[in-house]
Amino acid sequence: MSVYIKEKPEHLDECLDSLKNQTIQPSEVVLVQDGPLSCELIDIINNWKNQLNIVDVILEENKGLGQALNIGLKHCSYEIVARMDSDDICVPDRFEYQLEIIKKDDIDLVGSWVSEFHTDPNIHTSLRQVPSTHKDIIKFAQLRNPLNHPTVMYKKSVIQKHGSYEDVLYFEDYFLWLKLLSNNIKMHNIQRPLVQMRAGPNLLARRRGLDYIRKELNFLNLSLERNYIKISSYLIGLLIKLPIRLLPRSPISLVYKLLRKTN
Repeated sequence: MSVYIKEKPEHLDECLDSLKNQTIQPSEVVLVQDGPLSCELIDIINNWKNQLNIVDVILEENKGLGQALNIGLKHCSYEIVARMDSDDICVPDRFEYQLEIIKKDDIDLVGSWVSEFHTDPNIHTSLRQVPSTHKDIIKFAQLRNPLNHPTVMYKKSVIQKHGSYEDVLYFEDYFLWLKLLSNNIKMHNIQRPLVQMRAGPNLLARRRGLDYIRKELNFLNLSLERNYIKISSYLIGLLIKLPIRLLPRSPISLVYKLLRKTN
């Protein structure tokens, strides 16, 4: 996982507590400090360091999620690596379920659904469902991100062999999934939520505006250039998805709710 200065200490504490409460404990937690952190965040990390065997990777300046994860991946001692966001919460049997799937010979990456909440993890506001089979994941990926990034568990060697995360800001994970799918890397999504994700108004705010449109356009252009998506998917992105980013927050919130209900 990567942590940066804007993270709330209490959220990081809840996140790490959910890792400690796993039915199968992680052998290590590689935690990348992406730039200088507050004293409160450092205190939380130090409090958990021995309980979770935290491998502390300290970056002097903020690199952004993609670069931070690539650096962190190099410090992972094991072949099977689970991703986690520092403000989300794992359900207790997350790793147990995923290990059962990823140990199968033909699966290199496994994710799951997420349940979203605003402030109280026990009050779910929506459910982001993603397709189960590799065939359906390929189809889904042409128009929408087919994996919930904070839920994935993957084989380190496979990710590194294909260049890991690239500098495609806001879309580092989606671009990686498209790249892996184009190289016939087998994926699977468990059909239940294994991670509780914070998805309040701030999340929607980050997914609108001209800056986000520029980043999404860059993502679409690169994906088309490398033949990761079809021209029809590219045009749908230009004509439908990008204009939505200019809507006020309330209409965008409605769009997200409708998408959650229908998938």
